[in-house]
Amino acid sequence: MVTTLKKELLDIIQYRNAYFLAFSATTGFVCFGWEIGLIGGVITLPSFQESFGLLSESASARASLSANIVSVLQAGGFFGALFLSFSASRFGRKPILLISGVIYLLGSIIQATTAIGTSPAVALKIFYFSRFLGGVGIGSMSALVPTYVSECAPRAIRGRCTGSIEVSVGLGNMLAFWVNYSVSINMSPGQMQWRLPIIAQIIPGALFLFFMLFQPESPRWLVERGRYDEAATVLAYITRKGQDDDAVVLTLREIRADFVGKHRLPLLTQFRKMGESKIILLRCIIPSLATFFQQWSGTNAVNYYAPEIFAGLGFSSVSSTLFATGVYGVVKFVVTCITLAFVIESWGRKRTLIYGGLAQGLMMLWIGGWAGAHPNEGVVPGTYVSIVAIYLFGVFFGLGWGFTPLVLGSEVAPGHLRAAVMSLATAVTWLFTYVIAQITPIMLDRITYGTYLVFGVASFIMAAWVYFFIPETTGYPLEDIKYLFESDIILRSLEDAPGGRIFIGKRRAVSVEELKAAADALPMNSSKENLQEMKEEASVQGHSPTNSNSRVREDALII
Repeated sequence: MVTTLKKELLDIIQYRNAYFLAFSATTGFVCFGWEIGLIGGVITLPSFQESFGLLSESASARASLSANIVSVLQAGGFFGALFLSFSASRFGRKPILLISGVIYLLGSIIQATTAIGTSPAVALKIFYFSRFLGGVGIGSMSALVPTYVSECAPRAIRGRCTGSIEVSVGLGNMLAFWVNYSVSINMSPGQMQWRLPIIAQIIPGALFLFFMLFQPESPRWLVERGRYDEAATVLAYITRKGQDDDAVVLTLREIRADFVGKHRLPLLTQFRKMGESKIILLRCIIPSLATFFQQWSGTNAVNYYAPEIFAGLGFSSVSSTLFATGVYGVVKFVVTCITLAFVIESWGRKRTLIYGGLAQGLMMLWIGGWAGAHPNEGVVPGTYVSIVAIYLFGVFFGLGWGFTPLVLGSEVAPGHLRAAVMSLATAVTWLFTYVIAQITPIMLDRITYGTYLVFGVASFIMAAWVYFFIPETTGYPLEDIKYLFESDIILRSLEDAPGGRIFIGKRRAVSVEELKAAADALPMNSSKENLQEMKEEASVQGHSPTNSNSRVREDALII
């Protein structure tokens, strides 16, 4: 234990620049977490409903307007992820991240100043627009930050750095939940009661902009643009080594080789190249599938409608439902921190997704079963068990499906298509977050306990998908992950799965080292132009085919 802690401390010291880079970039996800945690509590405040004329509406109309207020953010997020973030391939990750931060701040400022000197009808339209605008900024950040962090982080801590995204989301959730609770009990009803939580969300946006000003551009984007000296400088900064250090030189060589024939691809070309082979297509689809499954876990149904869910279990007052929601935010945040510190690199991506999916599915089935067997009983002892189950759902979601899909997706995506692939995956996230935000109130009203059963069954399906079809990516350099999908994908996935060898017996997949040795001996590019370019690259880099022993020694150095 002492040895492990000492090693972790040494890693933090060695990679402190990389950790600060990840901290700076993932501050943008505090904005994301704050937005999705904020609105569910704000719209339950009578002061908010009075400012926007919702008190005079019928219950069904009020529910519809609330769903629209919640989901318009997702509409903006979808467009931000799909369109604005694509510009990162041309202009760089950092400039588009800064622009995204500015857009988010503008949306937040307009939200905070809405309904001043306007009628409720006009104020509601302005509020819709401001949430859409803020969503565009958050959507772009949510698409680019995983790409940026995974391209910058050393492989030894890549999972931890990329996984810190969910810590930031959890922190934003938790802060928003407790700010909502605080204003509900400490401030008299009035416009400042609902404005203050929105004003507070400007703070993480401003911090994101400030911190990102001091961070470098992605070294892999610099290589793609042919700016090799700048890429070497960034790699040296991230790892705190000299530019002539073997680790920096070898990593730069691997990145350059991976981009041979793939420099400066236009947007339409990136889409076309997603289907250039079955393997590339599979690697491009996996991130979107992972984020699709993530949304059907039910997490955003809880995030957005936690007050209503707790009210459905028997809590009646606004303050008690907001308090229960705040505790849920704390539970998710703490568990995510623990998982990030001790689990993601030791368990790997695959086990966290399998165990987390199965456990969160069980919790949803329990909640659905209890709600179906004991409707409208008020607060009874069994109610507290169901509330604990909701908190445990947050625990198990944080263990696996909270942030691992982002880590896995950013690792699996092909390097020359990563920005486009992750933008598409994030657009899928926003699209189905919008869908969940729209249908959850309807599901809770019409099929009641069946809502939780749907999410529970979906969790089991996603765990099975990972078990049989996703190989373990932990510990591999980004440029080597392509070999995991070259052959024997299901066999390799079962080999990496807990208990998977029961299904495969003595069969084993071809090792990555063997595949790399074969690739060194015979370049896989069929294009004569690309083959010649690879030869020229090898000549420039002084690289020649190596034997497996020297390859293993070099692999150990690659960042």
